[in-house]
Amino acid sequence: MAMAQGGRRPRQPLYDAQQRARRDATAWTLVQGVLAPLQFLVFLGSLALVLHTLATGEGAWAANASIVAKTGLLYAIMVTGSIWEKVVFGRYLFAPAFYWEDMVSMLVLALHSTYLMALVTGWLDTGGLMLLALAAYASYAVNATQFLLKLRAARLETAPALHLDAEGAR
Repeated sequence: MAMAQGGRRPRQPLYDAQQRARRDATAWTLVQGVLAPLQFLVFLGSLALVLHTLATGEGAWAANASIVAKTGLLYAIMVTGSIWEKVVFGRYLFAPAFYWEDMVSMLVLALHSTYLMALVTGWLDTGGLMLLALAAYASYAVNATQFLLKLRAARLETAPALHLDAEGAR
């Protein structure tokens, strides 16, 4: 493979033309676009409740309810995201363009699911549950950052094409 300026390999485009067309045509793109910010807002509220509970020992019920809500949204976005990935890339998970995001998503799912199991079984006390939730939330923050960087990369990829289209329209 040829090297780009600076001795680096040129980046593979995130989407080829057919994948971009499928991405833009599927309703699952809109579903992801609604669920992702909703999940982030619930995360922020839940994080505040978890930190409050850790600091004061109060509000455990509200913190636990918010973590359960956040986890439900996580499951929803993971299921619909895998359907989106199947529509766009032809596989439910680990498409090359999103391999590392999907890998970290598995950790996020595992930590959130472990939290639910610990809550239901009483395996951890309130402090342990809140610390586990913080670990799950830290992994979620990393994963959300990965996806935001991919979204930015996708926009940067299409920006030159949009610029050329606008230039040609003059």
